[in-house]
Amino acid sequence: MANKMEKITLRDVDFSQWYTDVVKNAGLMEYGPVKGTMIFKPHGYAIWELIQKIADIEFKKLGVQNVYFPLLIPEKLFLAEKEHVEGFAPELATVTKVGDKNLGENLFIRPTSEVLVADFLSREINSYRDLPVKYNQWANVMRWEKTTRPFLRSSEFLWQEGHTFHSLKEEAKQMTLDILEVYKKLANDVLLLPVISGRKTEKEKFAGAKETYTIESLMYDGQSLQSGTSHYFEDNFAKAFNIKFQNKNQKEEYAYSSSWGISTRLIGAIIMTHSDDFGLVLPSKVAPIQISIIAINDSQEVMTVSNDLKTKLNSSFRVELDKSDKSFGFKISEAEIKGVPIRIEVGPRDLKDGVVTISRRDLRNKVQIKLAEVENYINKEILEHDKNLYKKALKNRTDKTFKAKTLKEYVSIIEKTPGFVLVPFCGEIECENDVKQKTSTNSRCIPEGVEQTKSKCFNCNKVSSLMVYFARAY
Repeated sequence: MANKMEKITLRDVDFSQWYTDVVKNAGLMEYGPVKGTMIFKPHGYAIWELIQKIADIEFKKLGVQNVYFPLLIPEKLFLAEKEHVEGFAPELATVTKVGDKNLGENLFIRPTSEVLVADFLSREINSYRDLPVKYNQWANVMRWEKTTRPFLRSSEFLWQEGHTFHSLKEEAKQMTLDILEVYKKLANDVLLLPVISGRKTEKEKFAGAKETYTIESLMYDGQSLQSGTSHYFEDNFAKAFNIKFQNKNQKEEYAYSSSWGISTRLIGAIIMTHSDDFGLVLPSKVAPIQISIIAINDSQEVMTVSNDLKTKLNSSFRVELDKSDKSFGFKISEAEIKGVPIRIEVGPRDLKDGVVTISRRDLRNKVQIKLAEVENYINKEILEHDKNLYKKALKNRTDKTFKAKTLKEYVSIIEKTPGFVLVPFCGEIECENDVKQKTSTNSRCIPEGVEQTKSKCFNCNKVSSLMVYFARAY
């Protein structure tokens, strides 16, 4: 990894280029040989592993089991659910040939696995005793995107997709909402993204779902990013795939289902929310290296203290002692670019006074701390680091959240200061299509905790009973 600090474009000058510069300089990924694909480098993949680990624990608390389904979906099977097909048709990648032989049936590379799961469970579920089924898989999917950007939108990406089937409609709906709470907790408490949550409009809901719920985060530049979704299907998929069970009254009934997912775009959300003109800034819970110890030289005293600090801190934190053959200044720059929350500098002059120099990535400060107090100081400061990241992200969201009653007011806000704009909306698909055509924006969600009052739609002036957040979005 080269020291490219001087090549990071200023965030307020060109946000898009700044994002690319941070991603590349932090050593998170490289572009793959096929357009829209990525090679995850160790530092980038480690962030995803930590997100996986934390989320997986929460899923299992809800009784979810991990499984794995095939990559390829036969065309006939995929066509079984009309709405689903229509939603993904433009993005499907198709396998038509093996070697020099044409296949008898097209095979689709999965854009999602609902049809595979439903087809399998149509043979597994027979009685109410077989329910509920709560599956999740960590996998890759492919959606052939026209415009791609690392982590945010790529042709192939990593994600988790959960699929559950239930004997009771209420149980499936509750599972949908329980997962939404898991996602909110992950975003707010771990990734330090102050999200808004709510239900998607008819236009924006998942293809084939009865209801879609979402968490939406606001990036530094005022654009929204969908950061996780949870879908309630009622019995739509069960009917399409004939998933029936015999209930307690010995009558046949269709099962009720949910599906839900988060992806590696969460890494993009972290970057665009927390990072700065000096490189990556990471929440400590998903930082692959939480503490970097950098020795000014390799003298015996300096290395002994450095090793002792690593041993002491290793029990509570992910610690790296940089022993690479690089200059001291380079090591400091590298730790900063990679977003390491806490940096400890160990040098002979400081050791004469019994201290080391500690820096917090969010503040870019330098404080001298006595050796005996280092552990307690870091325990406190890493929490303050995270509190500060959340506080700044929340302020950005608050400062860029507005209200508008008319399209004219809405456009004025979006053009001047992009952000979340709460508007009265009729909820009709045609109206939302019109808004998108006029403004290149769309609805983000019908938010929780906001009173849904009657009014006139901000665009078409029809009677409205919904208050909806609209925004520009990635």
